[in-house]
Amino acid sequence: MTATSKRISPCPEPMLILVTGGAASGKSGLAEKIICQLSAGKPMLYVAAMENEGEEAKRRIARHRAMRAGKGFTTLEHTKRFDQIAVPAGYEGALFECMSNALANEMFSPEGAGENWKQSILSGIDRLCTACVHVVIVTNDIFTDGVTYDEWTMRYLYALGELNQLLAQRADCVVESVFGIPVIRKGAMD
Repeated sequence: MTATSKRISPCPEPMLILVTGGAASGKSGLAEKIICQLSAGKPMLYVAAMENEGEEAKRRIARHRAMRAGKGFTTLEHTKRFDQIAVPAGYEGALFECMSNALANEMFSPEGAGENWKQSILSGIDRLCTACVHVVIVTNDIFTDGVTYDEWTMRYLYALGELNQLLAQRADCVVESVFGIPVIRKGAMD
């Protein structure tokens, strides 16, 4: 089932939506479209989990800022220890970008949650869901290249797979972005 021609209506019921897809699949643009339509012009929070280190990170951050410019987002940069996130009040929707960065920061940064990554991230998502009516989470599908990596990378891949499953279980709707085309995998967006 696809929702290519279906407009997402402002939704009075709280929604948690997980948007997934491969690299450059259009998942960020799709997630922004979803949260903008659900929030119906009311204030939105953009939780940025990518650390601003290195030229590639700076380019990606600049691209994402340009994508959401003028759409009514307030950016909250929070890169690790999501169990300690202070979510400001007054936001209809929140867009969390993105889970793969959040997990890497929690697992591998000295200031991250380490082995407690699952509790930290899920606690942060719970805080977002309590503070905002609608929450859209962006995550990555990085599991299909068929390559066996080193021990640390495989540990990360298994953890992201587990985290994606936990988030999908909690989500009202799971959407896969395939070249920007939304493919509903669970639930509905209206």
